[in-house]
Amino acid sequence: MPDRRTRVTDSASAAPLAASLAALRHELGLPDGFPAPVEAEAHAVSAQHPLPDADLTDVPFLTIDPAGSTDLDQALHLSRTDDGFRVRYAIADVPALVTPDGEVDAEARRRGQTLYAPDGRVPLHPSAIGEHAGSLLPDAVRGAFVWDIALDADGHETSVHVSRARIRSRRQWSYEEAQRALDDGSAPPELALLREIGTARIACERERGGASLNTPDEEVVFRDGAYTLERRAPLPVEEWNAQLSLLTGMAAAKLMLDARVGILRTMPAPSADAFAAFRAQTVALGLPWADSVPYGEYLRLLDHAEPRAAAVLQAATSLFRGAGYVVMDGEAPTDPQQSAIAAPYAHVTAPLRRLVDRWGLVICAALCAGEPVPEWARGSLGVLPSIMGNSSRLAAQLDAGAVDRVEAALLSSRIGSELDATVLGVRNGNILVQLDDPAVTASAPRPDGVGPGDRVRLRLTAADIATGRVSFADVPE
Repeated sequence: MPDRRTRVTDSASAAPLAASLAALRHELGLPDGFPAPVEAEAHAVSAQHPLPDADLTDVPFLTIDPAGSTDLDQALHLSRTDDGFRVRYAIADVPALVTPDGEVDAEARRRGQTLYAPDGRVPLHPSAIGEHAGSLLPDAVRGAFVWDIALDADGHETSVHVSRARIRSRRQWSYEEAQRALDDGSAPPELALLREIGTARIACERERGGASLNTPDEEVVFRDGAYTLERRAPLPVEEWNAQLSLLTGMAAAKLMLDARVGILRTMPAPSADAFAAFRAQTVALGLPWADSVPYGEYLRLLDHAEPRAAAVLQAATSLFRGAGYVVMDGEAPTDPQQSAIAAPYAHVTAPLRRLVDRWGLVICAALCAGEPVPEWARGSLGVLPSIMGNSSRLAAQLDAGAVDRVEAALLSSRIGSELDATVLGVRNGNILVQLDDPAVTASAPRPDGVGPGDRVRLRLTAADIATGRVSFADVPE
């Protein structure tokens, strides 16, 4: 799918949109900056924290992130072995920068995760940690948890170990730069294997029965004086890179399950009735899911440029529900699976942006070293599910509210216009539609006989930037 970028530039809508987005942050109670004691502790710890004794600065690690990123959680180094591959995945050593029960720790527990808004991030940590001392910036010596994972020739994990070490990333790659280098053959050796390893891991995902929606990203950004709503399909390198994170998260979950201590990211499997309803929807949309094709494979085979595929993916979201966190200390959970991944899984690869990862990292490192799990981590596991659940709900509210307001701004100058759209789904007597231009998703009254995948023509009757509400009327044929 090509990039779809729609801009809000005219003063008639851009100024009210800025005010509406600011009001949304206020409504949600988002913090503005950090309290002085938190900033002071972050600066003090960042200036004097010791680095690990183990030295891997001779290994040419690199990072791959969206262009302009400053909070770099992961660095990678890939190599070939006689038996397959070696993946070294370095994760920012945030635990070394956060004093348990200190000012930064308390504030991070209040926030849970970094929140992303069009008018600025609400970071989990002060910039002294999140964008400086903790970030795996190029040419800077940093402490990291280095996951050393051996894979066989087919991409299956054969061994895993994680320990602290100092590293030095050689270069910060954007996704676009990495994709070009992989495509034209100019990628350095430590990056060149990403396509091969990523493809092998996708094949492993197929074997497990895992599934990924891989829906186009939708993001509101402020760039060059304009608010922009961007929808684009992820580059292949993003999926290959994501497979390394999934690999690490599954390795972490196995370590914690074997020791019966830690915290897992879980998701219940869809019910048989949910699968049956989804299968019926695919038939109605003209893209039937054959009995002989695994669920994940069916989703991978969809052509995202096909309008009906968007409706199928929208319907599939009903199966990806109920994700949460499960703590264990002495006894494994009855169902440890993350059903979309089709394996037990834990969050350990984004500690700069997600609170729970800090616990997973220190637990796994202790287990690999044969040492007791730090008491601060073991004793506070129980508070994490509610913290992460609350912060995830807040993130969803912020994201949905921002998108609604930007979409209303995009449409505000077109009230009375007739617009063409594709029906994505039916909800509570209304239809969820994707407009052709601008690329807006909205709800509208359901015309008689209209269902997912159908084409409709609608008249825009209202677009309120302050609330993000838009309304439409059907245009009879």
